[in-house]
Amino acid sequence: MMKDYKDSDVDFKYLIVNDMDKKYGLWVNTVGFQSIPPDSPYPLKDHPTGYFFNAKKGRVLREYQLVYITKGRGLFYTEEGKEKQLCRGRMMLLFPGQWHTYYPYKQTGWNEYYIGFEGPIVDNMMRAGFFRPENQVLEVGLDEELVTLFKRAIEVAGSDKISSQQYLSGIVLHILGMTLSLSKNKIFELGEVDQKIEQAKIMMNESVYKDIDPEELAMKLNISYSWFRKVFKDYTGYAPAKYFQELKLRKAKHLLVGTQHSVKEIAFMLNYRSTEHFFSLFKKHTGFTPMEYRSFGRGMAEEE
Repeated sequence: MMKDYKDSDVDFKYLIVNDMDKKYGLWVNTVGFQSIPPDSPYPLKDHPTGYFFNAKKGRVLREYQLVYITKGRGLFYTEEGKEKQLCRGRMMLLFPGQWHTYYPYKQTGWNEYYIGFEGPIVDNMMRAGFFRPENQVLEVGLDEELVTLFKRAIEVAGSDKISSQQYLSGIVLHILGMTLSLSKNKIFELGEVDQKIEQAKIMMNESVYKDIDPEELAMKLNISYSWFRKVFKDYTGYAPAKYFQELKLRKAKHLLVGTQHSVKEIAFMLNYRSTEHFFSLFKKHTGFTPMEYRSFGRGMAEEE
């Protein structure tokens, strides 16, 4: 049974990592929780060399760390001289080799969960740009599932069972994925942006049997096209034209498997320039010709 932490509780683990653990591609060095009451010293002095730091002098880590603030307020500084406010519901991502410091305000203190990890899996994720040093304080809100994941990690680290490192690596990936999703969606909850994008998606769905001009769509939404294109891609992962193309292909797949319409009829219904254009586009994006997809899709349905 996972432990429920109270104010003034402290619980942290430092793990031994062997060569086999490193072959997995992601390993955890430390995980913990600490509650810092108001007017208390920070950081606590019970951490080993390499983790303990003087808040005024700062430190440089050899690993990545996620630090999740669930109560209180404080400040975070980096070597670039950037200052970020920390409060409950914010997650810090610390990068290896980066000078930084952070601390709670004396009048508030704070509660923090943290986990330190490294490995080529995470390095690749960072190189791909999923997380960036210029945006390392992320708004995720107070999320019960995130707290449960940190608690689970502390529990697994404390059990010291076989393959616990592999279990912990899965938890780290889960936390990273949730952090990415929650922080991106929080951006759109702050204003009316999400409503505009959802409205655009509905209009695209309603126009799937026709064509739609993204610039005209932006005009109908009373927003500039350049802003619309950027925000739409941030929100959905697709540029507007690409997203509309994906909608058409999704509808084409449904029509191929679920109806008796010919490929020529489907191309006409979805307003493609020609059957040949539809055939070429479909093959490029799915790896199947339309008839191959129809045969494959119906075969799968019969097996089910």
